[in-house]
Amino acid sequence: MPQPAVAGAAPLKIAVTGASGRMGRMLIEAVQGAADCSLHAALNRGDDVGAGLAGADVLIDFTRPDATLAHLAVCAELGVKAVVGTTGFEPEQKAEIARLAERTAIVFAPNMSVGVNVVLKLLDLAARAMHEGFDIEIVEAHHRHKVDAPSGTALQMGQVVADALGRDLKACAVYGREGVTGARDPSTIGFATVRGGDIIGDHTVLFAGTGERIEISHKASSRGIYAQGSLRAARFLARQTTGLFGMDDVLGLKH
Repeated sequence: MPQPAVAGAAPLKIAVTGASGRMGRMLIEAVQGAADCSLHAALNRGDDVGAGLAGADVLIDFTRPDATLAHLAVCAELGVKAVVGTTGFEPEQKAEIARLAERTAIVFAPNMSVGVNVVLKLLDLAARAMHEGFDIEIVEAHHRHKVDAPSGTALQMGQVVADALGRDLKACAVYGREGVTGARDPSTIGFATVRGGDIIGDHTVLFAGTGERIEISHKASSRGIYAQGSLRAARFLARQTTGLFGMDDVLGLKH
């Protein structure tokens, strides 16, 4: 639903990178449909990012890790805030995002969907309640063009569960199984990845016990949910100066 404009308030000037891609086009459509936002720039690979970002309030970036970091460096230089939905970052790249957030305000989340972020809160509750006697498996499915696996959202779900259980995800994650693997180690968190067709994004976390199981799922049927979540993040950033934030900050889910 388009956000109504606030009387007397200037529209947020939003720049979008990866403008010709599937997500970029959806973001541009969402910005153009929001009364409180205006499209400042639509940038593609090879464009002059500095010129495009000059005068913008917020950049929304769903591209690739190296490109995103380059864009964020320009944002920090120009004082432009940023919403980052790019996935596939290495730990040192995430650390660089945190350093850049000391100079501008950044919302960084592997999934901008409001529903997914509510699911993350439910997973924290479920994992704390089912810390004994339940095996935990995460299954995600995406379209054939997605280049990273598991998805950033699946990894974030695993991190939420691991944190709730007091486990180190790096030590307990199992990414796929093949051959004679032996009995399942109950301390592990399993990940399974499906790629095919035009699946926008399906995620299920299975808590499998003896005699019962619980499945917490989110299924996306439109990329519009990520665009609308990104605009909520952009509006949140309008009230910030510097700092690194997540969608739990944007949605008020931290408490």
